[in-house]
Amino acid sequence: MTHPSLITQPVQQLLDRLHTHPQRRTVVGLVGLPGSGKSTIATQLADAVNAQAGPGSMLALGMDGFHLPRTALAQMPDPAAALARRGSPWTFDAAGLATRIRALRDAPLTADAAAVPWPEFEHSVGDPVENAVWVPPSTRLVLVEGLYLLHREHGWNLDGLFDTCWYLDVPMELALQRLVARHQAAWGFSVAQAQNRVAQNDQLNADIVLHSRARADGLVQSVPLQT
Repeated sequence: MTHPSLITQPVQQLLDRLHTHPQRRTVVGLVGLPGSGKSTIATQLADAVNAQAGPGSMLALGMDGFHLPRTALAQMPDPAAALARRGSPWTFDAAGLATRIRALRDAPLTADAAAVPWPEFEHSVGDPVENAVWVPPSTRLVLVEGLYLLHREHGWNLDGLFDTCWYLDVPMELALQRLVARHQAAWGFSVAQAQNRVAQNDQLNADIVLHSRARADGLVQSVPLQT
């Protein structure tokens, strides 16, 4: 089995990809463990590209907007288990995500073309919100970050939808430590409560994500970005 190589200049690689496909948008995937810092790195990459290529050239999007709503979880055979394991692969709308990525790729990029809508997860209501973001035709490069973009079970298969898909290489121990701190800050958990939450859900999901690491086209490290 081949192993993904380290990408030492991710910003430059993204800049090089801006005009790879003159007739369509380029879509890059970024996978990482829960707590790896995917959304932070994705935003930093977009900011760095836009600083050189012009505002709006690149946009970072997350897959969290494809969480199944609580009403859908309530209709599952074991609603309590579905809610407890929210964030696992089978609690996302994988088919909906695939459809939207195709829309990003296939949308015309002429000035008068319609923008492509994208959902986001609204933490204040605990559910996704449709059409929270609109991707205009002037945005030629989109980076989609998420846990399961390289997953191949539970209805997931995004093969062929990304021009390239990278893996944010962060040690498991560090990612889990960040999740414990996140749960404490968000929910007021004690250390023991936060560790229990991580063990019962987040670490199970992290193991699934780690299993997909070898499918990545390249590895990105969580270090200050170099152009």
